[in-house]
Amino acid sequence: MMFEIIPAAEGDAEHLALIISEANRDVAQQFDLNIRNAPKHPSFCTKAWVLSGFKRGEEYFLYKDGEVLAGCVAFEQPDNHTAYLNRLSVLPRYRHNGVGSALVRYVLDYSKTRNVQIVSIGIIADHELLKRWYSGLGFVDVSTRKFEHLPFDVKYMKYDL
Repeated sequence: MMFEIIPAAEGDAEHLALIISEANRDVAQQFDLNIRNAPKHPSFCTKAWVLSGFKRGEEYFLYKDGEVLAGCVAFEQPDNHTAYLNRLSVLPRYRHNGVGSALVRYVLDYSKTRNVQIVSIGIIADHELLKRWYSGLGFVDVSTRKFEHLPFDVKYMKYDL
């Protein structure tokens, strides 16, 4: 079956939250994250978080393969020239099949239609596998920041359009 990437609506918030939390659960385990030390980690995503994102202008897109929702991604545009690629999430059983890459390419193409010049992401700095994966897609390191409220450093990367 052929896949499609479709815009999500507020009515999809429950599905989005389930995909985001399930897809990020293994990362939380890998980095020993829990609701106390990292309450805003995507593995703890809720419908309310997703709805809050919609309210501030965030757009979500779903990867649909037939009737299966295998992943999602969020797009946020804080200014005329910058976009954030947020909450890229692929359910574990659908990984390593190009779902994540397709969602990233979709956001990059969508960003071009909005005249965005830079697409920015933030990841756990010590997540070397994810960093290499994004580098392979053309993202480059920008900076690493320490936040007092997080038990990990954040690596910022960007893609120049």
